[in-house]
Amino acid sequence: MLQAGKALKVSIYLSEGMTHHGMPTYSSILDFLFYRGVAGATVLKGVAGFGADHHLHTASTVEISDSLPLKIEFIESREKVTELLGKLEEMCGTGMIEVQETTIAKPARGSKPKDAILPAHLRLEGKAKMMRIYIGEADKWKDKPLHLALVEAMRANDIAGVTVYRGILGYGAHRRVHKDKPLHMSHDSSIMLSVVDSEEKLRSFLPIVDQMVEEGLVVLSNVDIIKYSYRASEAGAPEEHTGSEIGSA
Repeated sequence: MLQAGKALKVSIYLSEGMTHHGMPTYSSILDFLFYRGVAGATVLKGVAGFGADHHLHTASTVEISDSLPLKIEFIESREKVTELLGKLEEMCGTGMIEVQETTIAKPARGSKPKDAILPAHLRLEGKAKMMRIYIGEADKWKDKPLHLALVEAMRANDIAGVTVYRGILGYGAHRRVHKDKPLHMSHDSSIMLSVVDSEEKLRSFLPIVDQMVEEGLVVLSNVDIIKYSYRASEAGAPEEHTGSEIGSA
């Protein structure tokens, strides 16, 4: 964590269209800084500019330019910057890196105080149950998408977590093939909700599922929990994955 006092500000100047190993260079550099523990970094996008090639790039033209200037900025200790600089020089290619002396008057702090008490959260380990619910994307419950209503109901009933998947191909009881087609926004894709919790919790929730799912498939299977714990930075906020499921009834 950064402390008040002397530090270095690093500015990396790139073009938006630059790539590094097939990925946008700015994205690769941001990932590198994140996973090397840099306190924070910002990507800024220019609306006009020119560089070493002396070509003027502007966002005001009819065509969308992929050569607009980008700048990545971060502030770190001299030791950390020295450690990272060699790799950054290699990654930025024809871009430019500027390093300036700066002074941190007040370091940033996390949004939660150190003495904050994290909310209690169910910890699972050992034997548990997995429930999978197969429905269609067009299915509704009280004029609301059924998969969304199920997620909200699970959250309200303290189910540990749920993930929603969208299937790209499948069929169900009606033997209609549901296929995700390019450039076609299908509203009848297959949806699967996957839930892992204790058997007691899931069986107590089954009557609610029975009321909400008029046409679909619900299965329970045994699973072994290797590790489950909440993320401290997101305690109390369930993850919502809407990627949808396999197999519509």
